[in-house]
Amino acid sequence: MERPRWLDEREQSAWRGYRRMRRLLDLELARELMRDAGLSEPDYDVLSDLAETPDRRLRLSELADRMLWSRSRLSHHLTRMQQRGLVTREECAADGRGAVVALTAEGRRAVEAAAPGHVAAVRRHLIDLLTPAEIAALDALTHRVVDHLTGPDDARR
Repeated sequence: MERPRWLDEREQSAWRGYRRMRRLLDLELARELMRDAGLSEPDYDVLSDLAETPDRRLRLSELADRMLWSRSRLSHHLTRMQQRGLVTREECAADGRGAVVALTAEGRRAVEAAAPGHVAAVRRHLIDLLTPAEIAALDALTHRVVDHLTGPDDARR
C-alpha cells in the first residue's frame, strides 16, 4: 500500500480555508436567496439553467447531470417546483422516452426577479473582495479542477 502524502502546513491551511469558505459562502448565498426571493439554491439552479437555454427547456436527464443530482432526486424537487407553477414537465418530442423540463412564465419572472439580488450577493461576498489577478487565478484553478473531475481520465476514480 502506498504511503499517504500528507498535507504540509501551507497546504493544510489552504485546504481547510477553502472548505470553511465554501460552506460559509454557500450558506450565506442560500440564506439571502431565500430571504430576498423565496427561492432555494436548487430552485435558482433549475430556473437559471432553464432560462439560459434558447427554448427554456432541458431534458430531465441533462438537467440532473448539470446539477450533479440523481434523476429521482431532481424529479421530486421538480414536483415541488411544478406545484408552485415555476416549471412544467413534458414528454420529449424527439424520442417519446424522456421528459423535458420547461420554464413557465412564472418561473421566468421568479428567476429574473431573483437574479439582481443574487449577483449582488455574489459580488459582495466574493467577487468584490478579490483583485483582478485573484479573479483570474480563481477562474483558472476552478476550471482546472472541474476539467480534471469531469474529463475522460477515469484513472482518478
